[in-house]
Amino acid sequence: MSTRPALRIGTRSSALALWQARHVEGLVRAQPDAPPVELVHIKTEGDVQSDVPLWQVQGKAFFTKEIDRALLAGTVDVAVHSLKDLATQIEPGLQLAATLPREDPRDALISRSGATLAALPPGARVGTSSLRRRAFLARARPDAVLVELRGNVPTRVERVQAGDYDAIILAAAGLKRLGLAEHISEYLGVGTWPPAVAQGVVGVCARAGDAATLRWLTPLDDRAARLAVSAERALLRMLEGGCQVPLGALATLDEEQLSLRFKICALDGSGGMNGGTSLGGHDERGRRRLTVEDAIGLGERVARDLLARGAGELIASVRAAGVVDEP
Repeated sequence: MSTRPALRIGTRSSALALWQARHVEGLVRAQPDAPPVELVHIKTEGDVQSDVPLWQVQGKAFFTKEIDRALLAGTVDVAVHSLKDLATQIEPGLQLAATLPREDPRDALISRSGATLAALPPGARVGTSSLRRRAFLARARPDAVLVELRGNVPTRVERVQAGDYDAIILAAAGLKRLGLAEHISEYLGVGTWPPAVAQGVVGVCARAGDAATLRWLTPLDDRAARLAVSAERALLRMLEGGCQVPLGALATLDEEQLSLRFKICALDGSGGMNGGTSLGGHDERGRRRLTVEDAIGLGERVARDLLARGAGELIASVRAAGVVDEP
């Protein structure tokens, strides 16, 4: 039996969070001479306030900050998050040590009848607490009745099957990871319905400079995921200005071409702006490999363009409404 101290992974206790933490545990254990690994369950504000619509709660990082505080305090050594939950400004003293390969980034519709979004009956009750999904739904189906949706992923699926909703919208990645993809009625296309920033990516954080821990996490980093989320998170960071934004964005890497598509609109679905741009890893001397700095620059360039086109007014309207988003 190993006498080495265990690598302690902090995680929420939901089914999806445990899947992610156990996945990271397995990746660490698979490395030669790996240390023992221990999961530490931590309750977050998002777990405690499970009966309150998140748009009524002030603040950010509802599902991550308690875990990150435990990491800073030394109670755990690793924090595993759905990266879309993590604030774009990481806590000082921490670093995003690894971004795992991306699962399906799309949103998915689960309807009680199996109908697609377009085929739902007029006035259908659609469950979601996500600001982005609510705004996009208001644009795509202004007749739909938006209903709050809380609870873990299996519970949400059970509630639509029980008839509490005509349909719900969830991340396809979580459904696939939990073996619930068979319930999906429709995948929402990323062209018209881009996902949340970093959706489908598991982020692994550690204390900055903790070499003993980082040696086991650095090999887990996926370059394509790292470049994509660096662009997406840079875009969101420049836009939000302390306020949640109904923004969908998806970056993809094809060889050394990084493309970023985006969509933003007001809470009622109006005033939308969407488009895409790309960055090639080329210079006058030929091909080169894109860097994280390149990806961040792409995201910031798109953000500046959106702000110049009036995105600031949309963001101001969200701030005035006093709502926050569910990751």
